[in-house]
Amino acid sequence: MATAYLQNGPSRRQTGEPFDMACKVMLLGDSGVGKTCLLVRFKDGAFLSGSFISTVGIDYKNKIVELEGSKIKLQIWDTAGQERFRSITHAYYRDSHALLLLYDVTNESSFENIRAWLAEIYEYASQDVIIMLLGNKADLSKQRAVTREQGEKLAKDHNVAFMETSAKTGLNVDLAFMAIARDIKYRRSSNAADPQFNLEQYVELQREKPNCCS
Repeated sequence: MATAYLQNGPSRRQTGEPFDMACKVMLLGDSGVGKTCLLVRFKDGAFLSGSFISTVGIDYKNKIVELEGSKIKLQIWDTAGQERFRSITHAYYRDSHALLLLYDVTNESSFENIRAWLAEIYEYASQDVIIMLLGNKADLSKQRAVTREQGEKLAKDHNVAFMETSAKTGLNVDLAFMAIARDIKYRRSSNAADPQFNLEQYVELQREKPNCCS
């Protein structure tokens, strides 16, 4: 599989705000797992309460984050989880630098379908793509159908980073995107002497765990 191209160097394209590096991040997972809510929470700091229209096809938002003196533009693609849109989504996999794969902790089938999503990723994405597994809606503890330990085991089986998130409370949302940005920045570093960044270890140390009694 090909390696995704990473834009580097100062630029103002599309946003008007200068940035040093640009990368493409995709949100994947079944319909209803909260991909759009997660994106809105990270981009705007808000929660989409009540009903809203599910994503049709694919959409994206930009956000520039600052990390260790560098400005990184995250172009975040929000995808539809319905089967009929899968062929559209596949076309966007190959040049993505990072994939955030979501399931809903209150929906067991969305968790069971993660393996099928991973199979698609392995088939269509670049071989060096960054993958992070997110168990979303962690605030709904009383409705939980998938334990944190189940998520951790699945992530370990596939050698990907894992954390639980909540678009409603903001739990680990910023961390998920910033950890991705940090990994991409380290990979882009031209200094071979720099210690290798380990996304799984970083997330394990930094992530917050939901209050089991909430």
